[in-house]
Amino acid sequence: MKTVAQLLRMKDDKNQQVHTISPDDMVLQALMRMAEKNVGALLVVKDDKVLGIISERDYARKMVLHGRSSVGTKVSDIMVSPVITIDPHQNVETCLSIMTEKHLRHLPVVEDGKLVGLLSIGDLVKEAIAEQADLIRQLEQYIRGE
Repeated sequence: MKTVAQLLRMKDDKNQQVHTISPDDMVLQALMRMAEKNVGALLVVKDDKVLGIISERDYARKMVLHGRSSVGTKVSDIMVSPVITIDPHQNVETCLSIMTEKHLRHLPVVEDGKLVGLLSIGDLVKEAIAEQADLIRQLEQYIRGE
């Protein structure tokens, strides 16, 4: 099973970029950045430290449903904090387990206190399927005596 570090190395440059926002920015700015970057979540970072995460789900549940204005509300008011993070040495299975148990869609990767990447549920499921397909291929070859 691959490690988080191996998965991050496999991602292309476009998909490896981690999009962030300041806790003092307005929610409207976060929404505009998510739309511009075509992502569903942004890490909330200050002084290179991950403070939280804000997602489209947070906006829908904490803003729209409560009639709050995205123009006058800071990101820090609706972000999820603290953030569950992983280190690059963990494997795909561990990450999937954490995400399933905690109902997460994104896992920031932090090493020595520094943000080094972000994995989505899609990244992990894609890798798990690839690993299963490879195992099936190996078993078929074994059965055929190859």
